[in-house]
Amino acid sequence: MTQPVPASIAAIKRPIDPLWTYYLLKAAATTVAFPVTALVLYFRFHTMRYDFGAEGLRMSWGILFRNEVLLNYARIQDIHLRSNAIERALGLARIEIQTASGSSSSVMTLEGLADPEAMRDYLYSRMHGATDHKQADTLTTVLLEVAAELKTVRLALEKRA
Repeated sequence: MTQPVPASIAAIKRPIDPLWTYYLLKAAATTVAFPVTALVLYFRFHTMRYDFGAEGLRMSWGILFRNEVLLNYARIQDIHLRSNAIERALGLARIEIQTASGSSSSVMTLEGLADPEAMRDYLYSRMHGATDHKQADTLTTVLLEVAAELKTVRLALEKRA
Protein backbone atom coordinates (compact mmCIF):
# COMPACT_ATOMS: atom_id res chain seq x y z
CA MET A 1 0.00 0.00 0.00
CA THR A 2 1.40 3.38 -0.96
CA GLN A 3 1.53 6.16 1.57
CA PRO A 4 -0.32 9.39 0.78
CA VAL A 5 1.73 12.41 -0.20
CA PRO A 6 1.94 15.00 2.61
CA ALA A 7 -0.09 18.13 1.85
CA SER A 8 3.01 20.36 2.08
CA ILE A 9 4.72 18.31 -0.66
CA ALA A 10 1.64 17.86 -2.85
CA ALA A 11 1.09 21.65 -2.80
CA ILE A 12 4.40 22.29 -4.61
CA LYS A 13 3.56 22.98 -8.24
CA ARG A 14 5.98 25.76 -9.29
CA PRO A 15 9.46 27.00 -8.34
CA ILE A 16 9.83 29.90 -5.91
CA ASP A 17 10.59 33.45 -7.15
CA PRO A 18 14.27 33.62 -6.06
CA LEU A 19 14.99 31.07 -8.81
CA TRP A 20 14.12 33.75 -11.40
CA THR A 21 16.63 36.10 -9.74
CA TYR A 22 19.25 33.35 -9.95
CA TYR A 23 18.40 32.77 -13.62
CA LEU A 24 18.85 36.50 -14.35
CA LEU A 25 22.26 36.49 -12.67
CA LYS A 26 23.18 33.36 -14.61
CA ALA A 27 22.11 35.03 -17.88
CA ALA A 28 24.08 38.20 -17.00
CA ALA A 29 27.21 36.06 -16.72
CA THR A 30 26.89 35.25 -20.43
CA THR A 31 27.46 38.99 -21.20
CA VAL A 32 26.85 39.31 -24.98
CA ALA A 33 24.38 36.40 -25.09
CA PHE A 34 22.34 37.88 -22.20
CA PRO A 35 19.13 38.59 -24.19
CA VAL A 36 18.94 35.09 -25.65
CA THR A 37 19.95 33.33 -22.42
CA ALA A 38 17.54 35.43 -20.36
CA LEU A 39 14.69 34.63 -22.75
CA VAL A 40 15.38 30.88 -22.61
CA LEU A 41 15.60 30.92 -18.81
CA TYR A 42 12.46 33.10 -18.58
CA PHE A 43 10.44 30.48 -20.43
CA ARG A 44 12.02 27.69 -18.40
CA PHE A 45 11.11 29.41 -15.12
CA HIS A 46 7.55 30.29 -16.14
CA THR A 47 6.71 26.87 -17.59
CA MET A 48 8.38 24.71 -14.93
CA ARG A 49 5.85 22.51 -13.13
CA TYR A 50 6.14 19.83 -10.46
CA ASP A 51 3.71 17.09 -9.54
CA PHE A 52 4.41 14.82 -6.56
CA GLY A 53 2.16 11.77 -6.60
CA ALA A 54 1.85 8.62 -4.54
CA GLU A 55 3.91 6.52 -6.99
CA GLY A 56 6.40 9.08 -8.28
CA LEU A 57 7.13 12.62 -9.36
CA ARG A 58 6.82 14.54 -12.60
CA MET A 59 8.66 17.64 -13.77
CA SER A 60 7.88 19.49 -16.98
CA TRP A 61 9.07 22.70 -18.66
CA GLY A 62 9.45 24.37 -22.04
CA ILE A 63 7.37 25.91 -24.83
CA LEU A 64 9.03 25.18 -28.16
CA PHE A 65 10.89 22.16 -26.85
CA ARG A 66 8.63 20.59 -24.25
CA ASN A 67 10.41 18.42 -21.67
CA GLU A 68 8.71 16.10 -19.24
CA VAL A 69 10.40 13.69 -16.84
CA LEU A 70 8.41 11.06 -14.96
CA LEU A 71 10.21 9.17 -12.21
CA ASN A 72 8.91 6.46 -9.90
CA TYR A 73 10.21 6.64 -6.35
CA ALA A 74 11.30 2.99 -6.59
CA ARG A 75 13.75 3.85 -9.41
CA ILE A 76 15.64 6.46 -7.37
CA GLN A 77 19.15 5.29 -6.50
CA ASP A 78 20.80 8.43 -5.16
CA ILE A 79 19.93 12.01 -4.25
CA HIS A 80 22.37 14.94 -4.14
CA LEU A 81 21.68 18.37 -2.68
CA ARG A 82 23.92 20.97 -4.36
CA SER A 83 24.20 24.73 -4.22
CA ASN A 84 26.80 27.31 -5.13
CA ALA A 85 27.49 30.54 -3.22
CA ILE A 86 24.90 32.57 -5.15
CA GLU A 87 22.22 29.92 -4.72
CA ARG A 88 22.91 29.75 -0.97
CA ALA A 89 22.65 33.55 -0.72
CA LEU A 90 19.23 33.36 -2.41
CA GLY A 91 18.12 30.40 -0.25
CA LEU A 92 18.17 27.98 -3.18
CA ALA A 93 19.58 24.51 -3.78
CA ARG A 94 19.33 21.90 -6.53
CA ILE A 95 18.22 18.36 -5.80
CA GLU A 96 19.85 16.02 -8.31
CA ILE A 97 18.19 12.63 -8.57
CA GLN A 98 19.97 9.65 -10.07
CA THR A 99 18.66 6.26 -11.14
CA ALA A 100 20.40 3.04 -12.15
CA SER A 101 20.15 4.03 -15.81
CA GLY A 102 23.90 3.71 -16.32
CA SER A 103 24.47 7.43 -16.76
CA SER A 104 26.63 9.34 -14.31
CA SER A 105 24.51 12.48 -14.71
CA SER A 106 21.27 13.09 -12.87
CA VAL A 107 17.98 12.03 -14.44
CA MET A 108 16.08 14.90 -12.83
CA THR A 109 17.16 18.12 -11.16
CA LEU A 110 14.60 19.79 -8.92
CA GLU A 111 15.30 23.47 -8.44
CA GLY A 112 13.52 26.44 -6.95
CA LEU A 113 12.02 24.60 -3.98
CA ALA A 114 11.31 26.50 -0.76
CA ASP A 115 12.76 23.85 1.58
CA PRO A 116 15.19 21.62 -0.35
CA GLU A 117 16.36 19.74 2.76
CA ALA A 118 12.80 18.68 3.62
CA MET A 119 12.23 17.61 0.00
CA ARG A 120 15.45 15.58 0.03
CA ASP A 121 14.36 13.86 3.25
CA TYR A 122 10.91 13.16 1.78
CA LEU A 123 12.45 11.65 -1.37
CA TYR A 124 14.79 9.48 0.72
CA SER A 125 11.86 8.18 2.76
CA ARG A 126 9.89 7.37 -0.40
CA MET A 127 12.95 5.86 -2.05
CA HIS A 128 13.56 3.48 0.88
CA GLY A 129 9.87 2.84 1.52
CA ALA A 130 9.02 2.18 -2.13
CA THR A 131 9.40 -1.59 -1.80
CA ASP A 132 6.05 -3.24 -1.24
CA HIS A 133 6.78 -6.11 1.16
CA LYS A 134 3.57 -7.97 0.30
CA GLN A 135 4.56 -7.93 -3.38
CA ALA A 136 8.07 -9.13 -2.51
CA ASP A 137 6.62 -12.02 -0.46
CA THR A 138 4.35 -13.00 -3.37
CA LEU A 139 7.31 -12.96 -5.75
CA THR A 140 9.32 -15.16 -3.39
CA THR A 141 6.46 -17.65 -3.23
CA VAL A 142 6.13 -17.78 -7.02
CA LEU A 143 9.88 -18.24 -7.48
CA LEU A 144 9.92 -21.11 -4.96
CA GLU A 145 7.05 -22.79 -6.83
CA VAL A 146 8.91 -22.38 -10.16
CA ALA A 147 12.07 -23.88 -8.62
CA ALA A 148 10.11 -26.88 -7.29
CA GLU A 149 8.49 -27.43 -10.70
CA LEU A 150 11.88 -27.28 -12.44
CA LYS A 151 13.26 -29.82 -9.98
CA THR A 152 10.34 -32.15 -10.79
CA VAL A 153 10.99 -31.77 -14.53
CA ARG A 154 14.71 -32.43 -14.04
CA LEU A 155 14.03 -35.59 -12.02
CA ALA A 156 11.57 -36.84 -14.68
CA LEU A 157 14.18 -36.27 -17.42
CA GLU A 158 16.84 -38.09 -15.39
CA LYS A 159 14.49 -41.12 -15.03
CA ARG A 160 13.99 -41.25 -18.80
CA ALA A 161 17.74 -41.16 -19.51
